[in-house]
Amino acid sequence: MNGSVRFVLVSLLTATATFGVTLLIGNAYLFFAGYVVLQYIVLATAWNILGGFTGYVNFGTAAFFALGAYTTVVLHKTVPMLPLPAMMVVGGTISGLVGLGMGYLTLRLKGTFFSIATLAMAVVVQTLITNWDFVGGSRGAYIIRPSASPIFTGDYIQYLFATMLLLSVVSVSIARAIQNSKLGYGFAAIRDDEVAAEATGVPTLKLKLIATALSGGLMGMAGAPLPYYVTYLDPASGFSLSYAVNTIAMPLIGGTATWLGPVIGAVLLGTLQQVATVTISSALSLLLVGVLLVGFVIAAPKGIVGWFKR
Repeated sequence: MNGSVRFVLVSLLTATATFGVTLLIGNAYLFFAGYVVLQYIVLATAWNILGGFTGYVNFGTAAFFALGAYTTVVLHKTVPMLPLPAMMVVGGTISGLVGLGMGYLTLRLKGTFFSIATLAMAVVVQTLITNWDFVGGSRGAYIIRPSASPIFTGDYIQYLFATMLLLSVVSVSIARAIQNSKLGYGFAAIRDDEVAAEATGVPTLKLKLIATALSGGLMGMAGAPLPYYVTYLDPASGFSLSYAVNTIAMPLIGGTATWLGPVIGAVLLGTLQQVATVTISSALSLLLVGVLLVGFVIAAPKGIVGWFKR
């Protein structure tokens, strides 16, 4: 059996077991908290495709994530019977196309200049959303969450949890497949020395566009279920700074340039944040990120995975 197929099957079995254990525990909050952790696994993995594999640091995570969320708001108003997975596909497609366009315009920039350009893009998108009355503008939009799951017995938050669990399996499987493929070697060549890669015939612009489109698409798919999770979406929550900070910090803590690093970082940091929110205060989340990030940059600059590899 092919290694990638075996990995997908094992991941699906693990995901099924995770869902089953959560059901057996019977605590509804686990589904709410677990959804957030799974969401960050997808976001961290998506960021790592561009930032870790290819070496282009993206500060515009919140823009792609919010595009997926607001796509759901539009579809909920115009095609209310459309199922959530279809909304996620549409949101991912739109975010992927925006990523492709952003890449075409900005990928000739390098280093800090590229990162600033992605941040500026996020500001532009947030400004457009804030002034778009159809999606609520600065007032925000209310979304009524269905009371029951459409595919199995249980409430809708369990359905959201299961959907994000499946998306996390898909995104991690994509990242693993890329790492061990010709595409991944091309990304690594760009990350290590882009000038040398171009000189040896690597199609650097094409590969970077693939990375931005794929990264943006996965982020948009992660953001699509958000309106049903929070039931009220405004620009401040959709473009929250915590998404951008966490999405960068989690791969750095877990280890970039590997598919496993973002998963470890997201599970570790996401779980700590959820525990701190319940036991102490939600305001502690970003402080935890800062402290852990500084600690790992000093003690383990290559992240947890890099520490064990050493």
